[in-house]
Amino acid sequence: MHDNIAAHVRDRVDAIYRSDSRRVLATLIRLLGDFDLAEEALHDAFATAVEQWAEKGIPANPRAWLISTGRFKAVDRLRKTARFESADGAVLDRLQATEMPEQDEEGVEDDRLRLIFTCCHPALSPDAQIALTLREVCGLTTEEVAHAFLTPPPTLAQRIVRAKGKIRDARIPYEIPSRSDLPARLDSVLHVIYLVFNEGYLASSGTSLTRADLSGEAIRLGRLLVDMLPEPEAMGLLALMLLHEARRSSRTSPSGELILLEDQDRLLWNRDQIKEGVDLVEHALGSRRVGPYALQAAIAAVHAEARTADVTDWPQIVGLYDVLLRIDPSPVIELNRAAAIAMRDSPEVGLELIDAILSRGDLADYHLAHAARADLCRRLGRVEDAIRAYESALDLATQEPERRFITRRLAELRE
Repeated sequence: MHDNIAAHVRDRVDAIYRSDSRRVLATLIRLLGDFDLAEEALHDAFATAVEQWAEKGIPANPRAWLISTGRFKAVDRLRKTARFESADGAVLDRLQATEMPEQDEEGVEDDRLRLIFTCCHPALSPDAQIALTLREVCGLTTEEVAHAFLTPPPTLAQRIVRAKGKIRDARIPYEIPSRSDLPARLDSVLHVIYLVFNEGYLASSGTSLTRADLSGEAIRLGRLLVDMLPEPEAMGLLALMLLHEARRSSRTSPSGELILLEDQDRLLWNRDQIKEGVDLVEHALGSRRVGPYALQAAIAAVHAEARTADVTDWPQIVGLYDVLLRIDPSPVIELNRAAAIAMRDSPEVGLELIDAILSRGDLADYHLAHAARADLCRRLGRVEDAIRAYESALDLATQEPERRFITRRLAELRE
C-alpha cells in the first residue's frame, strides 16, 4: 500500500514539475535574486516534495508549498556557507529581513514575465539571450539548447554562465519595464522568440529542414507573452508563427525534400492554426498600432487563406510589403516585395528589382536572393543566367534539403 502511495506521489510531483517548475523557478529567482541559487532551491524543493508528500499528503496549493520550501532550503544552504563567503552572508541578511509574500496566480505570472524580460535584456548578447531564455524560461537542458543550435555543450554552458554573471554584476533589474521603456524592451523579447522559431521552422544548417520541438517552444513562449502582455506586436508575432507552423507538414516530401509554397498540398495545412492566426492578425491590425510582425503575419494570412496558389491576392501582398518596407526597411523585405511584384506584374519587373538590390552589394551573401533571381531567369527562359544564379545560391546554402533542391533545379536546366 505504501509503495502505491509513493508511486502516486512521484507521478504527481513529475506532473507538477512539467507544468509548474518554470513558474516556481521564476518566483524563486525574484525572491533569491540569483539564478543558480534559485535553481538549486527548485530542485531541493521538488526532492523534499517526493519525501514529505508521501508521508503528509499533497498540499492544497502545491506551487505555493514548493516556493516556500525552496526559499527555506536556500536560506538553510546560505546559513551553512555564509561564514565562509561574505556575499552569501549579505544575501542571507536580505532574505531573512524579507517577508515571504502571499502567492497568487497574477503574481506568479508577473514573475514569469519578469524572467522573460531579464533573460532578453539588451545588455546581453543575442546568443546569450536565446540560450538563457530557452534554459530558464522554457526549461530545456543545456544539452538540448546546444543541440538545437549546433553548439558544443561546454560552449553553450559557458555562454549561460557568462550571461548570469552579467545580470548579477551589472545589477540588471529583475522587473517588467515601465510603460515608457516597454516598446524597446519588448522588441528585444519578440526578436529572441522569433529567432528561436526560425531556427526550428527553417534550420540554418544541417540535414533536417525543420526542428519542430524548437518552433513549438517559440510558439509556447509567444502564447505566454500574449496571455500576460497582449500588445499588438506580441499578437502579431504569435500569429506569424502559427500561420507558418500551419504549413509545416506540407513543406517537405516524405523523403525530406523541400516543397515550395506554390507546390504545397494545401489540404495538409492546419486550418485550426490558420484560423487562430488570422483572428490574432485582425486583433493586432485593429489596434491601429501596426508593427513589422503584425504586417508579416497579415502577408502570411493572405497566403494561408488562398485555397490554391493561383488565387493568391498578390496586389494585397504587394500593398502590405509597401507598408512594411516604409516602417521597417531592409534588403530582405525589399527582396520579398520584388518576388511578390514578379507574381503580380511579371517576372521581368521582379527581376529588374532583384538585380538592383544585388548590384548595390546588398544580399550578395544571401543564398535566397540568388535563388529568387535564378527562378525568375528560369521562368523567362534565360537558362545560362539561371544556371549561374543557382550556382551562386548553391555555394552559399548550408542547409541540405535546400542544397538538394537547388541541385535538382540545376540538373533540370542542364538537360
